[in-house]
Parts: sequence; C-alpha cells; structure tokens
Amino acid sequence: MIHGGCLPICLISSFAMRPHFVSFALMGMALTAVAGSAQTVDVCKTCAKIDRNIFGQFAEHLAHGVYDGIGVGSRTAPALSVVPESGGVQVDVDLGVSEGTFMPFWNYFGYDEPNYTYAANGQKLLGELAAASPVPVYIRTHNLLTSGDGSSSLKWGSTNVYTEDASGNPVYDWTILDRIFDTFRAKRIKPLVEIGFMPKALSTNPEPYRHNFPQGSIYTGWAYPPKDFQKWSELVFRFVQHLRGRYGDAELKTWLWEVWNEPDIGYWKGTAEEFFRLYDLSVEAILRAFPDARVGGPDTTGPSYPKAAEFLRMFLEHCARQKNYATGKTGSRLDFISFHPKGSPKWQGDHVQMGINRQLASIEAGFRIVSSFPEWQHTQVILGESDPEGCAACSARNNPQNSYRNGGLYASYTAESLHQTLQLARGEQVNFLGSVTWAFEFEGQPLFEGFRELATNGVDKPILNLFRMLGLLGSEQIKVTSSGAVPSEEVVRDGVRGRPDVNAIATESSHEVAILLWNYHDDDLPAPQSSVRLTVTHLRAAVKQCLMEHFRIDANHSNAFTAWKEMGSPQPPSAAQYEELQRAGQLQLLDSPAWTSVQNGSVETTFALPRQSVSLVRIAWQ
Repeated sequence: MIHGGCLPICLISSFAMRPHFVSFALMGMALTAVAGSAQTVDVCKTCAKIDRNIFGQFAEHLAHGVYDGIGVGSRTAPALSVVPESGGVQVDVDLGVSEGTFMPFWNYFGYDEPNYTYAANGQKLLGELAAASPVPVYIRTHNLLTSGDGSSSLKWGSTNVYTEDASGNPVYDWTILDRIFDTFRAKRIKPLVEIGFMPKALSTNPEPYRHNFPQGSIYTGWAYPPKDFQKWSELVFRFVQHLRGRYGDAELKTWLWEVWNEPDIGYWKGTAEEFFRLYDLSVEAILRAFPDARVGGPDTTGPSYPKAAEFLRMFLEHCARQKNYATGKTGSRLDFISFHPKGSPKWQGDHVQMGINRQLASIEAGFRIVSSFPEWQHTQVILGESDPEGCAACSARNNPQNSYRNGGLYASYTAESLHQTLQLARGEQVNFLGSVTWAFEFEGQPLFEGFRELATNGVDKPILNLFRMLGLLGSEQIKVTSSGAVPSEEVVRDGVRGRPDVNAIATESSHEVAILLWNYHDDDLPAPQSSVRLTVTHLRAAVKQCLMEHFRIDANHSNAFTAWKEMGSPQPPSAAQYEELQRAGQLQLLDSPAWTSVQNGSVETTFALPRQSVSLVRIAWQ
C-alpha cells in the first residue's frame, strides 16, 4: 500500500538498450551519474570495496551488499522500440489493493558436494547469495556424515566425522565438518542441516563405498542402514552437540534440521520401516543434544509419482499416529514437511522443451497430501529440492535436454515456477515456508559445461541474476493483472505450450514498488518479443514525478553466456576475457533510469519483453 507523508517526488524508469555500462548512486538528495565501466564504491571504512553499477535512493544498503554487481545497458544489443504493437500485453498494478505480506521463500539452495563450500569459488558464491537476499539464505548439502578424505567429485563429498578403532569403538573427527560450517558462519549462511549419509564403519553393506559418477550407480555403501542403530543415534547426538558447543544456542535456534534424503528411492537401501526407525532415533538424538531444534522430513521425491506419494503418506501417518521407535510413545516430532518436485525437460532434436507441468503437478500433489492429514494441515512445508529436472551434475554436453541451464531460459522458467508455486500454496491453503533451488557450483569443470549451477568457475550465470532481482522485491504483495497471463490451472495441467505466459509479481515497501515480469514458454525457440504496457495506479495525489529503474535478463543483458559465445567460447578464457565475463554476469539495467510524470495518480511505461527474458521494474519516491 502507498502511505501518506510522501514528498511530491517519485522515482521511476523506462528503458531501451544501450551499448555501455553506467554507474549511479544517490546519497540523500544528491544524484550522480557516471558513464563508463563499473565503479568501485567504498561504502564504509569497515566494509570491503565492492564493484557496483547502481542507481537510486538505495545506496545506503550497499554496506549490506544488496546491490552486489548491477550494471547498466548491453554491450552489443541495438535499441528496441518501446511502442507496443496492436494486441500487446497490458500489465496493471493497483497500489490500492494489497494481497498481504510477501515473505521471501526463494532463499534456499542446495548441492551434493559439501566440500565445495570452502573452495574459493564456493565461498565467493555463498557471499553473493547472502548479499542478494534481504533475509538469511539457507543451504542444504548432502554427505555431511559421509566417510572419506574431503575430496570432491560429481555428486560426492565427505567429512569423515565417524570411524572406528580396531576394537570397534567410535572415533569422532570434526576437522572437515568445521571447515564447512565455519564457512557458512563467515558468509552469513544458515544451514538446513541434512543428517546423512551412512559412515562406512556403520554401513551394513560398506563395499563399494565411494562411487564414480557418471560411471556406475551412485547408490553405494553410504546408502545402507546402520549395522548398529544405537551407534548411529550416538553419532547424531555427538554431531549436534559439537555444533551447539561451537556456534551457540542463539545461532542454532535459527537453523533447520532434517533426516536423510529421498528415502523412497535408491538413496535409502533399507525398508520404509527401517527409515522410520532411523528418523525417530535421529530426531530423538537431535533434540537430546539441542531441545530447541526445528526438525523435519522426509525429503521424498516428487509426489506426482504414485510410489513417492505413498511413501510420503506412510511417513506422515507414522509421525502422526504410530509408535515412535525411540520413545515408545505415539507420534514423532515433525516441525516441517519436505518433498522434492522436479520438472521433465525433453530434447526435441533442435531445441529443448521444458516440462514445468510435471514439477507443478508434484507440488500440487504434495500440498494435497499434507492437507489431507488434520495433524499436519498447519505444519510448514519446504520444497527440499524444486528444480526443472533431477540431475544437477548431468551436463548439457551429454544430456542436451539440459541445455536450458546456461542462458535466460533457466531464469524465466524459475520465475514462472516460483510464481505458480505461490499460487498453488494459496489455493491449497498450506503453510508454505520455502523452496530449495538445488544448484550451486562445480569445481574443476569446463566453463559453461551445462551443469545446473548458479555460477561456472566464478562467473555468474543469468539464473543468479534472477535471485538478485527477487532480493529487490518488497515486503507487501500488490494486486497485478496481465492480459498475457496463462491461467495457473492451465499451466499446472499442460505447461506453457500454446501462447507464452507474460506474467508479473508486484510488491510494495516504503516509498517503492517493484514489479517482476517475465515472458516464458516451454519451447526454447525463436519467437517475437512481446510489447508490454505497464500501468501503475493509485499513487498518492502528492506524488507528481517518478524515477523508474528497469533491470533485465535476456540474451544481451545480465548474461555472461552470450558474452562467452561472442568471444569464441574460450576454454579457458584469458585473464582479460575472464574479467569481462565476470562483468557480463552481473545484474544490468536495461538503460539509464529516467524521470517521468505522474498523471492523476498513475504512471505508465512501455517496453519490449523478449521470449525467455525477465524484467524488474522499480518505482520509488521521496
């Protein structure tokens, strides 16, 4: 909502493309514009110097890193007409109609390889994620209890926290684990702690133990039940006790805890009943070590599949009504419920066709299963992995259906899926907490190899810029309608196979409205751009002039992949090329901010929105 007391000055922007970068900062009422390359801004004596290309009254947030890496303009793109064609898309934002609090739910990420956490590029990326979010970022990783020397490979990591001496007595070693959690603490990250996997010394079937993905099965000795459940319980207790002693109660109260991963498939080689026993004993051990812990599960696979749906129901039934293996009482502690919806892209011979409806069908099915239990109707739900498909470590080189990952399609898909997830949560009236994007970075791999990742060798991908955009949204959702929107029920049922979905989310915070817009289609094919007219109504009568900022992800903005291809796809790039790629990977403005007038409480702008692109338009006032 727009509140009174505003000065009759308002900030707004409308843009066409321009082949250069510009830096902006507004301190108080002073406005400075500097044309040229990215500027280094020393925001405070105690903060590190950071590269920023920014504009707006929001410079005071720089010390918190909110605008980490924002550029202006395109290096190569020609100017676009901003005159909407006949039949263009009309987007209306009504500041007079609030749709309630808008809480960040996208601030969860995960990856298989925990040792990437303290690699140089891993630390860089964690810092970027924390800088992009107005609320704490949560990280979920596999392999926190896996045996090994701490070396990583695709889908593999280890901490070696548990071994046994010659007499079979437990030996605990927290050295590698501490490197991981110390890095989280240093980068202002909150762990979503996944209790897994089985140490070699405890596995009922320990050989072979370390896999060699992509050769052979990944489901080796770490996936089996413990040969001694009491030793497992003591390991979990010691694990949590150690973390509590190292980081303190106040810190651990902000963490989340869960047991294992996808026990309905090969990640768990035991029976369902054996998993319920593992869960109960693990939860009891967690709470014995730290009674204030928030614990959840079961992180099963997508509930649109009957086997996964049945396992989720069985787990919820066990936690609600069955005997607890640890306490002997009825029921098990369950503070949040988690499952993993995934899409299903397919290669069509000349392009990838995304399968967003499969992901959304699993979200809908999971929400309905949760709601069917009176005991869990108000329990928080986390989508423990919510992604376009199921294998982050499967490269596009060997799996062409994954070719969406390097460019703008991954960003537009994610904007679409997050929006539809919110719609489903509201429709099913579930207590939705967050959605984990299972993507991070991969060490020792070629640049832009097509893994599902947020950055490649320290170069940010367009998908990371979507999360930067999301971090700039406000705290109150505002009514927005789009004539180009595809009905949610159609997207859930069929995907986006006919007309594109040109849709939007609008939010408001103090003296600012932000509108996220995207143009998405399942088929990654050349298509005409959409002409968009954006109208914002019910600004306060005192507001007479506005300044708009327009950020863009498309083929020529916020897109290091395009820049890399224009260089000839060097492997590896030179030092100068690498520096250019890092700049190209930052969030960019479509053009310089521009002042405009407010007429009768309304402001309007027009622009072209290409297929598979995302825009963030911000309007602010003093």
